[in-house]
Amino acid sequence: MKKINILILGSGGREHTFCWKFAQSKWTNRIFVAPGNAGTADLATNLDIAVNDFETLKRAVIENKIDLLVVGPEDPLVKGIHDFFLEDPLLKEIPVIGPQKHAATLEGSKEFAKAFMSRHNIPTAQYGGFTAESIDEGYVFLEKMKAPYVLKADGLAAGKGVLIINDLQEAKDELAKMLLEQKFGAASSKVVIEEFLSGIELSCFVLTDGTHYLSFPMAKDYKRIGEGDTGLNTGGMGAVSPVPFADQKFYEAIQENIVKPTIDGLKKDDIPYVGFVFIGLIRVGDTPYVIEYNVRMGDPETQVVLPRIKNDLVELLMATAQGKLSDIILELDPRSATTVVSVSGGYPEAYEKGKKISGLDTHSESIVFHAGTHLNQGEVLTNGGRVLAVTSFGESHKEAVEKSYEILNGINYEGMYYRKDIGFDL
Repeated sequence: MKKINILILGSGGREHTFCWKFAQSKWTNRIFVAPGNAGTADLATNLDIAVNDFETLKRAVIENKIDLLVVGPEDPLVKGIHDFFLEDPLLKEIPVIGPQKHAATLEGSKEFAKAFMSRHNIPTAQYGGFTAESIDEGYVFLEKMKAPYVLKADGLAAGKGVLIINDLQEAKDELAKMLLEQKFGAASSKVVIEEFLSGIELSCFVLTDGTHYLSFPMAKDYKRIGEGDTGLNTGGMGAVSPVPFADQKFYEAIQENIVKPTIDGLKKDDIPYVGFVFIGLIRVGDTPYVIEYNVRMGDPETQVVLPRIKNDLVELLMATAQGKLSDIILELDPRSATTVVSVSGGYPEAYEKGKKISGLDTHSESIVFHAGTHLNQGEVLTNGGRVLAVTSFGESHKEAVEKSYEILNGINYEGMYYRKDIGFDL
């Protein structure tokens, strides 16, 4: 194998983590990130190109002699970036890590994912799918269910299209808002209503070449803005890996009842899949159920999962692209990793950008991953809702998270906020 040039799509903490991991590989020649952030600028060349601007990306891939494309976020996958490469004579030989458009529908449509699970006997909540035309059937479906009621916009709604409602009339009203008033835009032109499952959530990550697969370390993330898991949902306020309650028996149940049937199901349905499968799970008693599929790595889970993998990530992904994943044995760091996300004041609602960040030059074993940052004349400024993710190792998640808090104490920007209870429920 020769040294290669890699292009990563995206601008968040997940992409900075990929960048950091690629920078450690003996097979990396140059790394490019489109559009990237102030953190990736330290390790790679940022390209000012939007992730969905396929034509401009094509020019950049040819100009910079890219040998591998790694897609961070879901949007370009759902819009068909992989297919765009396969259909272009100048790009078709360049491996893409991330599934083709049809497979990406697993994340792009909740109903598609539910039908897939039902076909392959993968445990998940009972559900029904409804449109404006069938809204009356939706009302009847709600009447037959027990509270709380779970309503999900079928399409991509940037993590905001899920409502959990205790009152039947309110659930009917919200269903009408989603279907008739397009509460979540085109994403809610179809709505999936699900039974509510009560339990503790965790995330499972799988890398597949379409035939073979490797299970990455599991993680648990914290979505709510407030301590004690209160307040509005966010993109994720922190994460922990490994997950203390996922013992060997529970892990085997996930592999046997969920991971294997998922990969086998893709083959049975003749859906080619090269890349990451992120399976959002809930543990109900001792049984794992699937909440949702994502077709990429999670954020901020990537910030605790990739640092625990000792393998060379370029070797891993090239083996994936070549269908040789069965040749790889995963080596893991046995320690706990935690990441704590700091956000802009006001997030997940309105917030200001452009605040100067100080205290980033702390030298420690912890890693500061940039999420929403921007470089302006040598100064690092805030540029998003989630700004930084500080990852640390420890013999236990408690020890690891304390180290992350120590680093965050030394970092400052106007309006900075982070949860002080990551891992509290473990």
